[in-house]
Order: sequence, then structure tokens, then C-alpha cells
Amino acid sequence: MSENLFAELRGIVLTELATLHPGLPEDALSRIEITLARDPAHGDAATNAALIAARPLGLPPREIAAGLAVKLAAREEIASAEPAGPGFVNVTLDHTVWHAQLPAILRAGEAYGASRIGRGKRVNIEYVSANPTGPIHVGHTRGTVVGDALANLLAKVGYEVTREFYMNDSGAQVIALAWSVYWRYLQALGTTLTEVEFAAATPTGLQYGGAYLAPLGNTLAERHGAALAGPGLTVAEAELWLDTVRDFAVAEMMTLIREDLAALGVHHDVFTSEGALIAAGKIETALDDLATRGLLYEGVLEPPKGKTPDDWEPREQTLFRSTEFGDDVDRPVRKSDGSNTYFANDIAYHVDKIARGFSLLIDVWGADHGGHIKRMQAAVAALRGGTGASLEIVLCQIVRIMKNGQPMRMSKRAGTYIALRDLIDEVGADAVRFIMLMRKSDAQMEFDLDAAVAQTRENPVFYVQYAHARCRSVLRAAAEMPELGATGDASLAEIDVSTLTAPEELALIRRLASWPRLLEGAALAREPHRLGFFLYDVAGDFHALWNKGREDANLRFIRNDAVAETRARLALVAATAMVIRSGLAVMGVTPVEEMR
Repeated sequence: MSENLFAELRGIVLTELATLHPGLPEDALSRIEITLARDPAHGDAATNAALIAARPLGLPPREIAAGLAVKLAAREEIASAEPAGPGFVNVTLDHTVWHAQLPAILRAGEAYGASRIGRGKRVNIEYVSANPTGPIHVGHTRGTVVGDALANLLAKVGYEVTREFYMNDSGAQVIALAWSVYWRYLQALGTTLTEVEFAAATPTGLQYGGAYLAPLGNTLAERHGAALAGPGLTVAEAELWLDTVRDFAVAEMMTLIREDLAALGVHHDVFTSEGALIAAGKIETALDDLATRGLLYEGVLEPPKGKTPDDWEPREQTLFRSTEFGDDVDRPVRKSDGSNTYFANDIAYHVDKIARGFSLLIDVWGADHGGHIKRMQAAVAALRGGTGASLEIVLCQIVRIMKNGQPMRMSKRAGTYIALRDLIDEVGADAVRFIMLMRKSDAQMEFDLDAAVAQTRENPVFYVQYAHARCRSVLRAAAEMPELGATGDASLAEIDVSTLTAPEELALIRRLASWPRLLEGAALAREPHRLGFFLYDVAGDFHALWNKGREDANLRFIRNDAVAETRARLALVAATAMVIRSGLAVMGVTPVEEMR
């Protein structure tokens, strides 16, 4: 069988089902699955083929399952097939099938599991996209990790991936940043104003008070002296310095953000500026296009029930006909004063992405933006025309950072929140990435700092890295034993592994063989957290085999009195290390060679 054992087994099931019942509709065939059996007593794998085929065939599922089991059992690579439950078929594969997976893994290397299901599809994944007003904080971190791992995952299965950061570098929050940096500039010049006096005199107040802004004020003072100080703090007087300070502050914040992301191993391909889109007239162009197509009109929205959204006004506005594309209500793109809404800017940004040729857009958002999903998907549906582009949203719930059983306090350097750098300083980038991927993104989670540094099974990153380190220690020891011969991956891929018949050995091989299926399923579902659970299970199977060898000398990885058996187990150890490394690479986590 091929590297993707479960895909090939599914193909066998479809072939045999077609010989018994030809003409099944494609929508039914597409829902037929092969899953790894949870209980070895039920075989190696199970298929739901009979259950899926029952309705279109008008036959009882168990009748279909019985006939399918007979056909499958007659195949050379299948040791047995039995109908089970309401209509499943449990399949046990011949040991030779499992044994063939080890050389396949070793020959493929870390590319094992890669596929072409995304071939020819250009995907843009936009994630992080934090306002450039300060360092990356914990509120951004989960979406950062999920977005980056998802990008790696889709690239692994053949998509052409572009990682993008959208800079919200226009609007009120950037003006507020400029005033806050200006305060630090005045401090560097030795102003006699108090912080309270300054905040009261400015139109935005002092919204960003973190210590990270102090170096920016010092730099401005060094570059400009007192030239930007001006005679006062009125809005009119701010015109003398606002553009200079704002542009400087945004550039410095983006440098800081890039450094924070690099510390987490995150690197984007594209940084798109909202301000540049506005300056280029792309918002007006996008709205004009919608208007030409009759998708904009002047109207007054009905008062909303419950909480009033920030884009509702009890007066006439320019509205987008988003209800024609699946939204609950039409949405404003221009306010009553003629200014554009944030939604209008977002529309233009997605127009820009579609124009760049992406067939799939994936935005990773915080859960607080969940109410914007329908409107944005409606806009993309209206915009895509004949491009076939589609938009998917991955929502990330909040994370509570815990230490000593209590919520972690805010960062002094960042201000009112916990900075990503603080989290990395506490537990390391690998732990941050791995643990953030141990829950589905739309489920709330607690990140326990104490557990993240514990050397126990409860710490998933330690447990998985320990398994890899153990694999590497076995292979290093074997390399120093000349009687075992060559122990490199290429050499081990050519040896006879038929001696691997212990239940624990076969269980580990089965797990490794399911890696290609896991990768494809996680990619199609946009759920990179599945990788963390899979690697944890691989580590559990390996540690169980290691511990079994302590109890039973015949199952030890290295035995001086059994060279052939030892070499077969070395192939299993090397394949295990390979799959763990492959999985950690997709997660963006570094495999360790030894634990210290």
C-alpha cells in the first residue's frame, strides 16, 4: 500500500462497494470514511460505508455491511472484516501492511504525510493584524499561533499559502497613539505639565501609557529637539507635529510587533496598510463598484434588538444590501456625515486580496468579532463575481493566563495587559505555541504557567519532546554499536521488520500510519489543534512501549543477543522520531535532541 494507507484503504472500500452496489450517488460516496479503531479488539480500522449507502440503496445497513465484509475479507491485504453495530465494518489488516509503513516513513522523511489536496489553490491567511499601538499581547497570541500553524498545515497538504498581516494604521486609535507618544516626547524635553494635565488638555486623552513608549519620546527629542513642541495642545496646533509623530510611532510599533512575532517564530509574507488603501482611493473604488451594481442604497436601519452595535444610527446612511448574500440585516458603509465605516474599509481590503488572485481567504479573528462574520462573508460573496473566491473565518476565544492558581497580573512594560514577551520569558516559545494548540480555537482555555514548565505527562510539550529525545537517545546509542551495522534512516528503510509483532509495537505503527489522514482532515477542517492531540497520542504509545521494555527484556529497543530484532525496532524508533519532527514542524515547535 501507499504512504497514505487510510486513503488507499478507503479506495478499496469504495471499489468493493461499487461491485456490490453500482451507481451510488457522489454525495453519498464522499461521506464514506475510514477511521482508526479506538479499541484493538475491534480490529485496525472501521468504515461507515454501509450506513451511508443504506438510504440511497433502500437496504438495511447491516445487510450491506455483511456483503461488504465478505468482499473485503477476500482481499490479500486484509486479514479479516466483520460487520459490527448498526452497520459498521471492522477491518483488520495483515501485519505485512503495517510493516510496509515503516520503510515508507523513513524514505519520505519529514515530508511523510504531505499531500496534494490543496494543489493549484492559492490561499491568503490573515492573522494577528493587531493595531500598531503597542507590543503583541496575550489577547493576540492565540490567534497568532493558530493562524501560523494553519498556514503551515495548509502548505503541508499542497496549498500555495500567503501569510498576511493587515495594519490598521488609520483611524482614531492611531491618532490616540500619536498623542501618547507626543506626551513621552514632551517628557523627554522636560515638560512641567503633569500627566493628568496633559490628558485633560488633549482630544484623545492618554490612552497608551505603557513604558514601551518612553524610548520613542526620547528618539523624537534627539531627532527634532524642541521643534515639534509647539505653543500648546490644541487640535489646530497638533497639525504642526501630528503627521510626523503618527508616522514615526506606527513605524516603530510595527518594528516592535515584528520583533515580538519573530520571538514566537512567526514571519509574515505580506504587510498591508489600511492607510495605504485609503490613500490610493481603493475604498471609494470598491464602494463605487457596489453602487454601480445596485448593491448600495440610502436608507435608515430599524433599531436593533438588545445591545446597540457601534455602526447603527437612527438616520439615513449608505447601506450595503448584505441580506441578498445571507446576512441578517443590511449594513452601513457610509455614516450620515458621509464618512466611511470600518466595514467599508474591510470591504476594500478584501477586494484587494481577491484582486491579487487568491481563491480562498481565511481570516483569523478574536471571538469578539464573531458578529462581523456574516457581513464580511456577504461582502466577499458580492465581490467575488466570477473569481470563485470564498472567505472563511476562524474564531479564537480568549485565553486566561494563570500562575500559582491565580490570573497573571498585567505587564509593567506593556501597560494594561500581559505582553507576549512576558509569556515567552516565563515558559519559552515552544510551550506557548504547543499549548495554545491543545484546545480547539473557538473553545475558551486557561494557560497554566506552572504546568507549562512542569516535567510531567500533564505538560504536553514536555511529554512530546521527551518522546523525541528518547528516540534520539536510542538511535545515538545504536550508532555506537558496530555489530548493529548502519543505523541511518536510509539503511533502516531497507531491513526486514517482520519481527515487530507485539501489540504495543503494532499500536505505535498504526498511529504513525494515520499521520497522512490526520494531516488532511485537520487541513480541511481548518483545525490545527488536532496535530497537538495526535503527537500527544504518538508520545503516549512510544512511552508505553519504552516502559514495556523495562518489564519485558524481549521488548527492549536494543538487545545485544538479537541483532535482527534490534534493527527492526530501530526502524520503528526512527520512524517515530520522524513523524514527531514532522508534526512539530507544522506546529512551529522545535524538536529537542535530549532533555536536560
